[in-house]
Amino acid sequence: MADELYLSEKDFSLFSEVIASFHTIGNMDEMLVTILEKIKTIFDIEGASIAMHDPAQKEFYFIRMVEGAQVEGYLHKTAPRFPDHKGVAGWVMEHDQAVFINDVSDDRRYYDGFDMLHDFATRSMICVPLRTRRSFLGVLYALNKRSGQFTERDKKLLEILSGTIAVSLENARFYGDLKDHLHILERERQTLLSQAQTGFRFKEIIGSSLPMRKMFDLIAKVIDTTTTVLIQGETGTGKELIAKVIHYNGPLKDQPFVAENCGALPENLLESELFGHAKGAFTGALTEKKGLFEIADGGTIFLDEIGEMPLSMQVKLLRVLQEGQLRPVGSNRTRQVNVRLIASTNRDLADEVNRGAFREDLYYRINVFQITPPPLRERKDDILELALHFLEKNARKNKRPVPVLSPQAMDLLLRFDWPGNVRELENEMMRAVAMAAGTETILPEMLSGKIRYLQSGRSEIDEVSFAGPLKEIVRQVERRIIDETLRREHGNRSRTAKALGLSRQGLLNKIAALGINS
Repeated sequence: MADELYLSEKDFSLFSEVIASFHTIGNMDEMLVTILEKIKTIFDIEGASIAMHDPAQKEFYFIRMVEGAQVEGYLHKTAPRFPDHKGVAGWVMEHDQAVFINDVSDDRRYYDGFDMLHDFATRSMICVPLRTRRSFLGVLYALNKRSGQFTERDKKLLEILSGTIAVSLENARFYGDLKDHLHILERERQTLLSQAQTGFRFKEIIGSSLPMRKMFDLIAKVIDTTTTVLIQGETGTGKELIAKVIHYNGPLKDQPFVAENCGALPENLLESELFGHAKGAFTGALTEKKGLFEIADGGTIFLDEIGEMPLSMQVKLLRVLQEGQLRPVGSNRTRQVNVRLIASTNRDLADEVNRGAFREDLYYRINVFQITPPPLRERKDDILELALHFLEKNARKNKRPVPVLSPQAMDLLLRFDWPGNVRELENEMMRAVAMAAGTETILPEMLSGKIRYLQSGRSEIDEVSFAGPLKEIVRQVERRIIDETLRREHGNRSRTAKALGLSRQGLLNKIAALGINS
């Protein structure tokens, strides 16, 4: 036996590299590819693969196959599975012993289903069990000896390697269980934190301009229902905040609120994230995982940027919305869910339907009640209130005194178009707090270049007193800005309203409220 297990210097080197791979490669998928490729070299074979055992389904499934010079990771749509009583693998599991076969055509234990499926002709093989002290995990194959025949020595060597591979796979499974458990706990923690808050009230959405009041009226009409809502607006207009206000003030407020950005993940990962996956559904799926629809069952799921979702995923989403049933990736069982959908997009979905980039049937399914948050350039009445809110928020977060805006800085903020909307304004105020470095006043030079550019050619606004309540300071600044703009437009109220981003009636209301004589 000692002679049979003698290793040449080359074999010993390769054998050592395989063992070292378990400790030097952090990615499980990369590790399996490396190990199986080196097994091919050591044993001079055409292919190697691992089939894991799923005791719940009474099946084997391949997590990795290396055939010829090609490495193929089987994803969930093509993951090969077969009953655990079939083939050589079934015999190895039943007898708990390795076997080598030099002519599979003459062995009744051999199952040729995968040869026909994957265009790979198996002639000979070694199949060894992957077992730890805890459990039977699966089998390791060596396929098609290139020269000569498999020997008892080859089988013994593969058995030695199988022990280390089995332990690594078990550790990976435990790690996967732990990671999925932590993932679920984190989701639940986020849900509980959100629900423990006093709730997202209308006051969370800052704004009193006419476009915002119209939006509030729409939200009030849908807030007491579980109607599907589509929030369609530009980037940075606070679509997720609107979704939370609708959820946490409605009949589902005590149920989960779960959010996902449809444009942040590739299709296969998005499907797994939304619908979950079965154990063995794809490489690395060593445990079963719940999807966000199941986590949100009974509550609300918010699908941000739904317009980014691939067409093939749109079909699967439509099925879930219509039937209330989903099928986890790699599973043959459906699960019932009951969720309220709130979707958002920065695209015009009607145009996307006309271009063939979004399914018409899904569009009508999600566009039950539409809310369109106005862009900041159409609600300039709210800019100063928002800016002051963000200044206070970020100053307190950074433990700095809350600065005030100089009239010149306010004028620049009001005249800028804010293509990035509220999010861009918030980022600008974060920058301003940093630039102020603890000083009391935000001056124009503390704003970013794109906003300071507006200074050229503008009229100067006199300094105002910063003494007194915040509302009075804002009132003084608004009065001076409107007065200055009226003078610049020679008293023409229509042109003044347009320059300030107000409706004509909105300007007249402000003139009356501020006591401006014009």
